[in-house]
Amino acid sequence: MRPRNEIEYEQRRQQIIDGALEAFADKGFEKATNRDIARAAGIGSPGLIYHYFQDKADLFRSVIEERSHILRLLAQFETFMALPPREGLTQFGHAFLTVLDEPASAALLKLMLGEAARQPEVAGLINQVGPGRVFPFIRRYMAQQMAAGHLHQADPGAAARCFVGPLMIYILSREVFRQADADTLHRETMVETAVDIFLHGLEPV
Repeated sequence: MRPRNEIEYEQRRQQIIDGALEAFADKGFEKATNRDIARAAGIGSPGLIYHYFQDKADLFRSVIEERSHILRLLAQFETFMALPPREGLTQFGHAFLTVLDEPASAALLKLMLGEAARQPEVAGLINQVGPGRVFPFIRRYMAQQMAAGHLHQADPGAAARCFVGPLMIYILSREVFRQADADTLHRETMVETAVDIFLHGLEPV
Protein backbone atom coordinates (compact mmCIF):
# COMPACT_ATOMS: atom_id res chain seq x y z
CA MET A 1 0.00 0.00 0.00
CA ARG A 2 1.33 3.44 -0.94
CA PRO A 3 2.15 5.49 2.19
CA ARG A 4 -0.20 8.37 2.86
CA ASN A 5 0.97 11.78 1.68
CA GLU A 6 0.35 13.92 4.76
CA ILE A 7 0.34 17.19 2.82
CA GLU A 8 -2.25 15.94 0.33
CA TYR A 9 -4.27 14.41 3.17
CA GLU A 10 -4.43 17.70 5.08
CA GLN A 11 -5.23 19.68 1.93
CA ARG A 12 -8.19 17.40 1.19
CA ARG A 13 -9.28 17.54 4.81
CA GLN A 14 -9.28 21.35 4.74
CA GLN A 15 -11.16 21.24 1.42
CA ILE A 16 -13.90 19.21 3.08
CA ILE A 17 -14.01 21.55 6.08
CA ASP A 18 -14.42 24.54 3.75
CA GLY A 19 -17.22 22.77 1.90
CA ALA A 20 -18.90 21.80 5.17
CA LEU A 21 -18.76 25.39 6.40
CA GLU A 22 -20.55 26.50 3.23
CA ALA A 23 -23.12 23.69 3.40
CA PHE A 24 -23.84 24.10 7.12
CA ALA A 25 -24.14 27.88 6.69
CA ASP A 26 -26.58 27.38 3.81
CA LYS A 27 -28.77 24.58 5.22
CA GLY A 28 -27.90 24.11 8.88
CA PHE A 29 -26.44 21.12 10.67
CA GLU A 30 -29.46 18.82 10.47
CA LYS A 31 -30.51 19.54 6.87
CA ALA A 32 -27.07 19.60 5.25
CA THR A 33 -26.42 16.14 3.80
CA ASN A 34 -23.10 14.50 3.00
CA ARG A 35 -23.99 14.99 -0.65
CA ASP A 36 -24.41 18.74 -0.05
CA ILE A 37 -21.07 18.86 1.73
CA ALA A 38 -19.30 16.88 -0.99
CA ARG A 39 -20.75 19.11 -3.70
CA ALA A 40 -19.67 22.28 -1.87
CA ALA A 41 -16.22 20.80 -1.25
CA GLY A 42 -15.79 19.74 -4.86
CA ILE A 43 -15.15 16.07 -4.08
CA GLY A 44 -16.64 13.26 -6.12
CA SER A 45 -17.95 10.90 -3.46
CA PRO A 46 -19.82 11.79 -0.23
CA GLY A 47 -18.39 8.61 1.25
CA LEU A 48 -14.92 10.15 1.07
CA ILE A 49 -15.89 12.35 4.03
CA TYR A 50 -15.69 9.31 6.34
CA HIS A 51 -12.06 8.82 5.39
CA TYR A 52 -11.30 12.10 7.19
CA PHE A 53 -14.05 12.42 9.81
CA GLN A 54 -15.90 9.91 11.99
CA ASP A 55 -19.35 11.33 11.24
CA LYS A 56 -21.18 14.58 10.53
CA ALA A 57 -20.92 15.70 14.17
CA ASP A 58 -17.14 15.20 14.07
CA LEU A 59 -16.98 17.27 10.88
CA PHE A 60 -19.18 19.99 12.40
CA ARG A 61 -16.91 20.07 15.46
CA SER A 62 -13.86 20.45 13.24
CA VAL A 63 -15.47 23.28 11.28
CA ILE A 64 -16.06 25.25 14.48
CA GLU A 65 -12.67 24.45 16.00
CA GLU A 66 -10.58 25.19 12.93
CA ARG A 67 -12.43 28.23 11.64
CA SER A 68 -12.75 30.03 14.97
CA HIS A 69 -10.03 32.46 16.03
CA ILE A 70 -11.37 32.60 19.57
CA LEU A 71 -10.82 28.86 19.99
CA ARG A 72 -7.27 29.21 18.69
CA LEU A 73 -6.69 31.78 21.42
CA LEU A 74 -7.54 29.12 24.00
CA ALA A 75 -4.47 27.18 22.89
CA GLN A 76 -2.28 30.08 24.10
CA PHE A 77 -3.47 29.61 27.69
CA GLU A 78 -0.31 30.42 29.67
CA THR A 79 0.64 33.39 27.51
CA PHE A 80 -2.86 34.86 27.60
CA MET A 81 -3.28 34.43 31.36
CA ALA A 82 -0.16 36.54 31.94
CA LEU A 83 -1.46 39.52 29.94
CA PRO A 84 -2.64 42.64 31.84
CA PRO A 85 -6.41 43.29 31.64
CA ARG A 86 -6.45 45.90 28.89
CA GLU A 87 -4.20 43.88 26.60
CA GLY A 88 -5.84 40.54 27.37
CA LEU A 89 -9.43 41.75 26.97
CA THR A 90 -8.60 43.63 23.77
CA GLN A 91 -7.00 40.53 22.30
CA PHE A 92 -9.98 38.40 23.38
CA GLY A 93 -12.45 40.92 21.94
CA HIS A 94 -10.79 41.01 18.53
CA ALA A 95 -10.56 37.20 18.41
CA PHE A 96 -14.24 36.92 19.38
CA LEU A 97 -15.35 39.26 16.58
CA THR A 98 -13.31 37.67 13.80
CA VAL A 99 -16.44 35.66 13.01
CA LEU A 100 -17.51 38.79 11.09
CA ASP A 101 -14.52 38.55 8.76
CA GLU A 102 -15.90 35.66 6.73
CA PRO A 103 -19.50 35.73 5.45
CA ALA A 104 -19.86 31.94 5.71
CA SER A 105 -18.72 32.00 9.35
CA ALA A 106 -21.21 34.74 10.20
CA ALA A 107 -23.98 32.83 8.41
CA LEU A 108 -23.03 29.66 10.28
CA LEU A 109 -23.20 31.51 13.60
CA LYS A 110 -26.74 32.71 12.84
CA LEU A 111 -27.87 29.21 11.91
CA MET A 112 -26.22 27.72 15.00
CA LEU A 113 -28.13 30.13 17.22
CA GLY A 114 -31.41 29.18 15.55
CA GLU A 115 -30.78 25.44 15.63
CA ALA A 116 -29.54 25.53 19.22
CA ALA A 117 -32.81 27.14 20.29
CA ARG A 118 -34.87 24.44 18.54
CA GLN A 119 -32.77 21.32 19.05
CA PRO A 120 -31.24 20.54 22.46
CA GLU A 121 -28.84 17.94 21.01
CA VAL A 122 -27.40 20.47 18.58
CA ALA A 123 -27.20 23.04 21.39
CA GLY A 124 -25.23 20.52 23.44
CA LEU A 125 -22.80 19.88 20.60
CA ILE A 126 -22.28 23.60 19.95
CA ASN A 127 -21.79 24.31 23.65
CA GLN A 128 -19.29 21.47 23.98
CA VAL A 129 -17.17 22.82 21.14
CA GLY A 130 -17.55 26.58 21.64
CA PRO A 131 -19.21 28.43 24.55
CA GLY A 132 -18.54 25.59 27.00
CA ARG A 133 -14.81 26.14 26.43
CA VAL A 134 -14.71 29.90 25.88
CA PHE A 135 -16.56 30.96 29.04
CA PRO A 136 -14.47 28.89 31.48
CA PHE A 137 -11.38 30.32 29.77
CA ILE A 138 -12.35 33.99 30.13
CA ARG A 139 -13.85 33.35 33.58
CA ARG A 140 -10.54 31.92 34.77
CA TYR A 141 -8.72 34.92 33.31
CA MET A 142 -11.02 37.26 35.24
CA ALA A 143 -10.49 35.31 38.47
CA GLN A 144 -6.73 35.36 38.01
CA GLN A 145 -6.66 39.10 37.36
CA MET A 146 -8.85 39.69 40.43
CA ALA A 147 -6.57 37.54 42.59
CA ALA A 148 -3.55 39.55 41.37
CA GLY A 149 -5.28 42.82 42.28
CA HIS A 150 -5.55 43.99 38.69
CA LEU A 151 -9.37 43.94 38.81
CA HIS A 152 -11.81 44.57 41.65
CA GLN A 153 -13.22 41.48 43.33
CA ALA A 154 -16.48 40.34 41.75
CA ASP A 155 -18.07 37.11 40.61
CA PRO A 156 -15.74 36.09 37.75
CA GLY A 157 -18.50 34.28 35.88
CA ALA A 158 -20.72 37.36 36.00
CA ALA A 159 -17.78 39.56 35.00
CA ALA A 160 -17.00 37.32 32.03
CA ARG A 161 -20.57 37.53 30.78
CA CYS A 162 -20.68 41.31 31.31
CA PHE A 163 -17.70 41.62 28.99
CA VAL A 164 -18.72 39.08 26.34
CA GLY A 165 -22.38 40.20 26.30
CA PRO A 166 -21.83 43.53 24.45
CA LEU A 167 -19.64 41.78 21.87
CA MET A 168 -22.40 39.27 21.19
CA ILE A 169 -24.97 42.07 20.91
CA TYR A 170 -22.70 43.77 18.37
CA ILE A 171 -22.67 40.59 16.26
CA LEU A 172 -26.45 40.16 16.50
CA SER A 173 -27.18 43.80 15.68
CA ARG A 174 -25.04 43.53 12.54
CA GLU A 175 -25.74 40.02 11.30
CA VAL A 176 -29.28 39.28 12.53
CA PHE A 177 -31.10 42.59 12.98
CA ARG A 178 -29.09 44.43 10.28
CA GLN A 179 -29.06 47.70 12.22
CA ALA A 180 -27.53 50.43 10.08
CA ASP A 181 -25.54 52.07 12.86
CA ALA A 182 -24.06 48.73 13.88
CA ASP A 183 -22.98 48.08 10.31
CA THR A 184 -20.98 51.31 10.24
CA LEU A 185 -19.51 50.78 13.71
CA HIS A 186 -15.97 49.51 13.23
CA ARG A 187 -14.91 46.41 15.11
CA GLU A 188 -11.86 48.17 16.58
CA THR A 189 -14.10 50.90 18.02
CA MET A 190 -16.48 48.34 19.50
CA VAL A 191 -13.70 46.37 21.19
CA GLU A 192 -11.95 49.49 22.51
CA THR A 193 -15.21 50.88 23.90
CA ALA A 194 -16.22 47.56 25.49
CA VAL A 195 -12.82 47.25 27.17
CA ASP A 196 -12.88 50.88 28.38
CA ILE A 197 -16.37 50.61 29.89
CA PHE A 198 -15.62 47.24 31.48
CA LEU A 199 -12.34 48.38 33.05
CA HIS A 200 -13.91 51.62 34.25
CA GLY A 201 -16.17 49.49 36.42
CA LEU A 202 -13.66 46.87 37.63
CA GLU A 203 -10.18 48.35 37.36
CA PRO A 204 -8.74 49.50 40.72
CA VAL A 205 -8.33 53.26 41.08
